[in-house]
Amino acid sequence: MHAPALGARLVDGQVEVAVASAHAERVELCLAGADGYGPKAPKLALPHRDGDLWHGRFDAAEHGARPRATYALRAHGPWDPSTGRCFDPGRLLLDPYARAVTGAEAQPFGVLLGPEQERLDWQGDAPPGTPLDRSVVYEAHVRGLTRRHPDVPPHLRGTYAGLACPPVLDHLTRLGVTAVELLPVHQSRAEPSLRARGARNYWGYATLGFFAPHAAYSAHGDRGEQVTEFKAMVRDLHAAGLEVWLDVVYNHTCEGPQPAPALSWRGLDDAAYYRREHGRYADVTGCGNTMRTDHPTTLRLVLDSLRYWVEEMHVDGFRFDLASALARTEHRVHPYAPLMSAIGQDPVLQRVKLVAEPWDVTPEGYLLGGFPPGWSEWNGRFRDDVRDAWRGHGDDRGLAARLAGSPDLFAAAHRRPAASVNFVTSHDGFTLRDLVSYERKHNEANGEGNRDGDDHNHAWNSGVEGAAAADVAVDALRRRRAASMLTTVLLAAGVPMLTAGDERGRTQRGNNNAYCHDDDTSWLDWTDAGDWGDLTTLVARLTSLRREHAALRPAYFATGTPVGPGGAVDLAWFGADGHRRHTDELGRASRGMAMFRADADAAFLLVLRTDGADTTWQLPGPPWASGYVLELDTAAPRTWSPGRIDLVPAVRELPAGASLSMCAWSAVLLRCLR
Repeated sequence: MHAPALGARLVDGQVEVAVASAHAERVELCLAGADGYGPKAPKLALPHRDGDLWHGRFDAAEHGARPRATYALRAHGPWDPSTGRCFDPGRLLLDPYARAVTGAEAQPFGVLLGPEQERLDWQGDAPPGTPLDRSVVYEAHVRGLTRRHPDVPPHLRGTYAGLACPPVLDHLTRLGVTAVELLPVHQSRAEPSLRARGARNYWGYATLGFFAPHAAYSAHGDRGEQVTEFKAMVRDLHAAGLEVWLDVVYNHTCEGPQPAPALSWRGLDDAAYYRREHGRYADVTGCGNTMRTDHPTTLRLVLDSLRYWVEEMHVDGFRFDLASALARTEHRVHPYAPLMSAIGQDPVLQRVKLVAEPWDVTPEGYLLGGFPPGWSEWNGRFRDDVRDAWRGHGDDRGLAARLAGSPDLFAAAHRRPAASVNFVTSHDGFTLRDLVSYERKHNEANGEGNRDGDDHNHAWNSGVEGAAAADVAVDALRRRRAASMLTTVLLAAGVPMLTAGDERGRTQRGNNNAYCHDDDTSWLDWTDAGDWGDLTTLVARLTSLRREHAALRPAYFATGTPVGPGGAVDLAWFGADGHRRHTDELGRASRGMAMFRADADAAFLLVLRTDGADTTWQLPGPPWASGYVLELDTAAPRTWSPGRIDLVPAVRELPAGASLSMCAWSAVLLRCLR
């Protein structure tokens, strides 16, 4: 006999229900009746128990269970929170496997769906299957990306359907990104602490349902319509050549710490779902609870959820929030913990992208470089080293390691550069424009006395704090530094990640923790971006170069292999005098450096002037190059568009050994003639 699938659904005129609970004494399915969930509403005790699994089948017509009807669960059992027994039959509980959720911010209910409610014409959908070394990731929020987009129909703005509108797809494909990484789309609900002050978790890192698309992002309804609308969005992004990655939060839930009320997991089997220490919730997430992912019930929940989003919703990858919290067995952190090992061995999950945020809020949880082969990781060292370099506080050795794909972090474990997801900004922190405009966080609007958010931003305001006080020269410097950081991200070995709106100079006015702002603080402004809009052209130019030349996206770490006559190798470093520098000769204080990168087909020289003074740079001669062609210069925006490069009032071709004029805080990319 096969174990029934967990959850509740309509199949052939029957309601099939299965719920996991080790310590319950009775579990009931509660269906909405004529008076809602009052005394006359059907309460159907699940008649069968196999181990920890309660299940049953009921005639749908007899009990009024129709498609898109709502349901909940009740669980009877002992009340002893110190041992993880929190049963209260007076509380309606959300099914952890609900495919759609309604009423999330009040009393959440699952929605009964059958095959006909989840059906979509996929129109031959196939995943783009972009190799990791060719991937360029665009991190975006479903609502924030289109809420203010003038060319998206008003009723679709801020929704799954709006994200798939042609004007949005045109922008993404023009940028040259290959994957859209969506901030959490699992059904969420504001945590108790936020609800108490009338705020919400805009980012969505407060999961209520691991199978249900967040209903507020649906333009068409919350009784299952969110499921088909999400699927249609994925289909349309795939048709445009774009993968869909999800930022997933399996490390904690929205239930928060006790004595917050049970919504789902706590009321069904608190001891199975949450880690406990000394009679209290263990909290390595900073959110009041931590999921017990080494327990069979929770491990199955996470795996079932991941497979559902791949097989039924056709997503292409996952970024795991606070992944170190998932890599725990009891109180130890280990990248081969049960859940991580199970994901690595799962035949469905092996074919999608897996990205770890390789830390939690504890010192022992910092695992950057420690995840198994097959995983990529958000590279916080890349973020900090590149930020430091472009504010004059870095060192050439650190910058060289990041440009080379961070072999110091990944090569020893025989992992490739694609293990490193390279970024300088993300949803969490300053936007790119704010990174060059503010040194201090300005989070007063969050209502927490400016105590929240990171105090260590590795930021420089370019001489004046805040956007309003800047003059023309300061604004030009900020744009040049921003362009240079984007160039560094997109030309470093590894997987580059951009944050939505950075290509348009989006600002949060110095807020580096805008998690609770569902307003124009967080939404992209699609009106004229002025000179900052030139960054869109720059990104498109860089992604085009990266796409056309494998030398700019190496799949393997450099080995010093000769790639042409005369002794030129695949990766080399140069100083301002045009002489080669070996890695151990690079300076501790960063003022600038040049990276030569080549393969059998092409060679490039990337020159970075990470200092506040203009200078000249001697270009290496043979065997590195017989001459150079200027591809782009972050100090000369007209070079960012290949169709306008003839307008540059400078010599486009330079002979080997020539002196290159370098503007302060700029990056220049040259193609080497051989």
